[in-house]
Amino acid sequence: MKLLFAATVAVACITSTTHAQDAVAGATVFKKCMSCHAVGEGAKNKVGPELNGVIGRPVASISGYNYSAAMKGSGLTWDEATLIEFLKGPKALVPGTKMAFAGLKTDADIANVVAYLKQFAADSSGTPAP
Repeated sequence: MKLLFAATVAVACITSTTHAQDAVAGATVFKKCMSCHAVGEGAKNKVGPELNGVIGRPVASISGYNYSAAMKGSGLTWDEATLIEFLKGPKALVPGTKMAFAGLKTDADIANVVAYLKQFAADSSGTPAP
């Protein structure tokens, strides 16, 4: 009985701290980002860099975008964990970034935006990434 209770508590803890990624919900949340960032076919740099193929690429690596010194010197790569931390609080992860957005408020919104961004290949075609 104690083992069953412990297992139930463990599952509850795991499910409360992790969120399934939902790209459709992420598209809605990404509307908050669209004034500064673009994805999909024909995406261009705006106030912020275009985000096609962001997962797996080095930070500050989009040609033609004027990154802050803080971003250029961060040495980071946009893997999922780094992107999640950045979306929670950009200035906390990269002090001196010129990104004015304070961050997304919920873990679910962050997970969903990551799922949405994972759909876009680096070639700017707007097709899903492999």
